[in-house]
Amino acid sequence: MIEHLKNIKHTKSGNFFLMAGPCAIEGEEMALNIAERIFEITNRLEIPFIFKGSYRKANRSRLDSFTGIGDEKALKILQKVGQKFDVPVVTDIHSAEEAAIAAQYVDVLQIPAFLCRQTDLLVAAAKTGKVINIKKGQFLAPESMIFAVNKVKESGNDKVWITDRGTMFGYQDMIVDFRGIPTMQAFDVPVILDITHSLQQPNQTSGVTGGKPELITTIAKAGIAVGADGLFLETHHNPAEAKSDGANMLHLDNLETMLEKLIKIRKAIS
Repeated sequence: MIEHLKNIKHTKSGNFFLMAGPCAIEGEEMALNIAERIFEITNRLEIPFIFKGSYRKANRSRLDSFTGIGDEKALKILQKVGQKFDVPVVTDIHSAEEAAIAAQYVDVLQIPAFLCRQTDLLVAAAKTGKVINIKKGQFLAPESMIFAVNKVKESGNDKVWITDRGTMFGYQDMIVDFRGIPTMQAFDVPVILDITHSLQQPNQTSGVTGGKPELITTIAKAGIAVGADGLFLETHHNPAEAKSDGANMLHLDNLETMLEKLIKIRKAIS
């Protein structure tokens, strides 16, 4: 179903597809630099690539947390990335009113996990005609995602994806139930595994989310082994200085080696 994206590349390679980029758009130069590096790697490895970046972070623990550089400014940067590298772009939206606005700049609208049951948001996103990527809520069983999928389809849009980002385990940890991937694939939609947010450790006492980035490759290997259609990850040249979610990002220098390993797993199970 990724063929719905007119500028997606390498769809005949047999590889998984990749949604990757920084957590938030911090500026034009950083976005273009990260996109260029990912594009070079995925193009060489023949991995279909969709650039990811949030134009605004609406769900933050603290009032003083970074939320963005301005909606229109960030959306225009996302559009520029797509045009410069001729790749699809995805960003998340947070309200029904944002759907039509963001749809003018990007190819895929992403529904955040905490909002995956919001009917007005799903319907508004569906009506844009864009591909809709729904993050599975940390609080939902995989089986429950059929209702979110149906809200989009029954609104006249069959271009739906699901991304699993783990399930809450206690108060400060996430667990990936890999049984959920084939369960949700049975809905006849592509299923993606978010390999960075699945390693978050949310709601720390400081109000700053933690993570276990050393396990990103482990989670990714398992996801490909069980047949995930795509992977979602956040990456940065210097995660320690990232303005959002740096604690669970993949360092950009580690991306190429990891993807090479994942391709071997994909070939082994094909």
